[in-house]
Amino acid sequence: MSGSTVKAPWSLARSAQLAVAAAAVADVVRAVEARGRLLHPSTTSEARFAQVTQVYLYVTTAAVVLFLVWFARCRRNADLLSPGAARGSVGWAVAGWLIPVLNLWVPRGLVLDLQRASAPAGAAADRENLLVNVWWAAWAGHALVTFVGMNVGSPTSLPLLVAAEALDLLAGALAVCVIQRITVRQAAGFGAGGQVPAPAGLPHVS
Repeated sequence: MSGSTVKAPWSLARSAQLAVAAAAVADVVRAVEARGRLLHPSTTSEARFAQVTQVYLYVTTAAVVLFLVWFARCRRNADLLSPGAARGSVGWAVAGWLIPVLNLWVPRGLVLDLQRASAPAGAAADRENLLVNVWWAAWAGHALVTFVGMNVGSPTSLPLLVAAEALDLLAGALAVCVIQRITVRQAAGFGAGGQVPAPAGLPHVS
């Protein structure tokens, strides 16, 4: 489209950050309610637990969708900033998050590729990768501790609940930081105005 521009997706970034933070909090509330229902089934409201679970599902779905839309937009931008630096296609950059089993490790590589493609020349790779690695370790740790609590240990174990939800909150906070870092880099990469001419056929999304 003549005269159109592509720029860092700040609106998508802010929406994704808010949704991810809300999903992390919703998961804590849901986990606490689930434990209370298991411990005191006769005194815990089934309707309240169902309502909390429904809110959690809605918020988490919104977080997933907004994050993936932001990620896809940044992946397209990366092809403009550093052609060929990010491996695979935009479609794979989204599908890699959704394929069972593969999504335990593939997304980490996708994020590292995107971060590298969005980084200024001369950035220290080891230091730059630390944020992503700690984020992914926290997310994987949350999944592992939750699985152990539900299938090996006791679903009502307070130490496992605290560990799982602490990791969940940490992963949520670090995800917000990852979104911020990549979006800031793309804004800088597009210049002082934060934008460059878009190739034909690429829609503009702020």
